[in-house]
Amino acid sequence: MTASYLKAAFADRIDVTLVESGKVGTIGVGEATFSDIRHFFAFLGLKEKDWMPACNATYKLAVRFENWREPGHYFYHPFEQMRSVNGFALTDWWLREGPTDRFDKDCFVMPSIIDAGLSPRYENGVLIDSPFDEDAEEMQGLTMVEHQGKTQFPYAYQFEAALLAKYLTTYSVERGVRHIVDDVRHVDLDERGWVTGVRTAEHGDLTGDLFIDCTGFRGVLLNKALEEPFISYQDTLPNDSAVALQVPMDMDRRGLLPCTTATAQDAGWIWTIPLTGRVGTGYVYARDYLSPEEAERTLRSFVGPAAADVEANHIRMRIGRSRNSWVKNCVAVGLASGFVEPLESTGIFFIHHAIEQLVKNFPGADWNPAHRDLYNSAVSHVMDGVREFLVLHYVAAKRQDTQYWRDAKTRAIPDGLAERLEKWRAQVPDSESIFPYYHGLPPYSYMCVLLGMGGIDVKPSPALALSDPGPARQEFAQIRDKADQLVKVLPRAYDYFTQWD
Repeated sequence: MTASYLKAAFADRIDVTLVESGKVGTIGVGEATFSDIRHFFAFLGLKEKDWMPACNATYKLAVRFENWREPGHYFYHPFEQMRSVNGFALTDWWLREGPTDRFDKDCFVMPSIIDAGLSPRYENGVLIDSPFDEDAEEMQGLTMVEHQGKTQFPYAYQFEAALLAKYLTTYSVERGVRHIVDDVRHVDLDERGWVTGVRTAEHGDLTGDLFIDCTGFRGVLLNKALEEPFISYQDTLPNDSAVALQVPMDMDRRGLLPCTTATAQDAGWIWTIPLTGRVGTGYVYARDYLSPEEAERTLRSFVGPAAADVEANHIRMRIGRSRNSWVKNCVAVGLASGFVEPLESTGIFFIHHAIEQLVKNFPGADWNPAHRDLYNSAVSHVMDGVREFLVLHYVAAKRQDTQYWRDAKTRAIPDGLAERLEKWRAQVPDSESIFPYYHGLPPYSYMCVLLGMGGIDVKPSPALALSDPGPARQEFAQIRDKADQLVKVLPRAYDYFTQWD
């Protein structure tokens, strides 16, 4: 992703060399994304038909949370702009006037489309009731930070990470990136401690001016060679392991639910990501509560007979962030920079945000430290903000049937979140009361988690008792009518992609 984005940004005005080990693959958990990922593909000049078929990609309209409140319960955190009535978010009105006990279906259209297994696009490719189009001027040139709060694109993507990496490698090489398959044996530093080059097994010494560390949890350049400290988040987010399966399935027969599902388990949760030819699934858990062997048995039982002959991939996760992701002339992107469990599909979002910020703060010949400091501030704010949001899931979950879930209610939480929770008990989250720096998550995301998890009592704004509820009731009715209409005319999610064959 980084090499392709830099070439799209700077073309032949910079030389880019990509060194990739032939022995180290992707970790296999980064298959779902934020809806903002469309800005990445638009920046590269790619349309959906260019890359999605090659990556077995599907649409993701929401995250579906199952069993976090109690067995059998589920709710959606959708990609859909929150409506407001008389200056109050519709979810605030729902607390007072909600027509059913399903805030997601009452306040959003997408949950009904997902439950029916439908595409967000009509058979002719037109997107449902939205101003967005791949050729529209609105799609071009905006970064995630610039776009947040203006509109909400109605879906993200799910894809095979290894196939996307292969596709982007070809894209990059065709545009002049030098691609070397080799292993880095040593990192060379000068007397200042700056990186001067890397020594490879077969291609010798490779030199450069700026080095981007994409070596994953190992942090070969940033953490090992430059000895930049790592700040752990595990005091508040204890999940440190995952076991993953890639399960081939007949998706036509199975049906393709256009969302990522997170199903709560005794010591963590299981993700389910449907692609066009298989399902990606995995159990994220804490080793303090569950062994890898028990986690794998639970996951295979959850999937059923289709998982019998599928090889499991066990992963130890380094949860937290490097103190600084840009040190001297080395910038860490991806897992070398930081990582949290993939509960809200933030791994690829972190990469996308980092490379946007790198282009924005790209150094000049004088290496002005202001660019480095601005980059480090933006990256640390994003990760710290996402940390808060993920911790909220566990604090807000009503489930308390195992020690893992009981401990989630007493575990330490970030100081800022503790203060915000007190405010949210009296007033629903808004742009002024959530984490104050850009982190990719708007206020309605917090509201979805609070209302869906069910473990924290949230009250409507007192002012609504003095307001006319008529317009809010009309809005709820319009959402229901719109959802009912769309369910009748949209194609099945799987069928939409077969048109591209």
